[in-house]
Amino acid sequence: MATSTTKALTGEEPPGTTGDGNTPRRRGALLHRLDVKGAPYAFVAPFFVVFAAFSFYPLVYTSWISLHDVELATLDVMEWVAFDNYVELWGDSRFWNALQNTITIGVISTVPQLMMALGLAHLLNYRMRASLFFRVASLVPYATSVAAAALVFTMIFERDFGMINWALGSVGIDPVDWEADKWPAQAAISTIVIWRWTGYNALLYLAAMQAIPAERYEAASLDGASRWKQFTHVTVPGIRSTIVFTIVLSTIGATQLFGEPLIFGQGPNGVTGGADNQYQTLGLLLYEEGWKNYQMGRSATVAWAMFMLLVLAFVAQHLIKRLRSRTS
Repeated sequence: MATSTTKALTGEEPPGTTGDGNTPRRRGALLHRLDVKGAPYAFVAPFFVVFAAFSFYPLVYTSWISLHDVELATLDVMEWVAFDNYVELWGDSRFWNALQNTITIGVISTVPQLMMALGLAHLLNYRMRASLFFRVASLVPYATSVAAAALVFTMIFERDFGMINWALGSVGIDPVDWEADKWPAQAAISTIVIWRWTGYNALLYLAAMQAIPAERYEAASLDGASRWKQFTHVTVPGIRSTIVFTIVLSTIGATQLFGEPLIFGQGPNGVTGGADNQYQTLGLLLYEEGWKNYQMGRSATVAWAMFMLLVLAFVAQHLIKRLRSRTS
């Protein structure tokens, strides 16, 4: 009645109403659509904000610094040098030595680590007593501080009083100077990496193995397949994507290797990777340029070189995967 009176006197609809009375419904439908379409973006927005602040911006800013001559004490004073830092890095023998050491330590540590993790996961996948204890114990090295682990292994590989040289001497082998010689030093550092990450990768493999349907093993057993053939023809193909994932993680970790060789050096030699740079990695070279030589421009250049190496490695892996899929 009030609506009719208002319309008769003013010739207009009261606020919030229309002739057909559908405005509230349309507003509700609009809000529903905004909620359905906008809620996912609202949920993921915090991640992108954090990523932009702590990953994307540092990446862009590091690339900008790499094009300048900047010292650590005067970061606000930049001299534009374009790609001179990259040209100098290309001709720097220390960079190629660090790259070679990074690759060799990465291979020595990654290949045995993943193979041992695969075998350990295969054992843990069977029903055994105290299986939960062994699964938790395999994570203890990963949870241990890298500084603590590196210090313990440094004492184990110590030249005069280390446990390894004591064991070698007990069987008539001369002591090894693990820190001074190139290959023994890289083997010792790789041992630290293997000890820390084998259990972590084993649990990743174990989770993937438990997702494989039991029917596959039953069918293979009915066909007369042994345990080894079940492992090679059922288990490994079933966790192939997880194996690729661990290879990617190990590649990133090997490229960024820093704490283990730094602490293994026991002093100033840790930054340079030994007296002759025999185990200096790209991470140590980055630290040396920035925080020992105070050349932040060169340090940023090393960081971008590490990033580009990772990109090239992933592109090569993707191309190899595509070629295999085409030929198979």
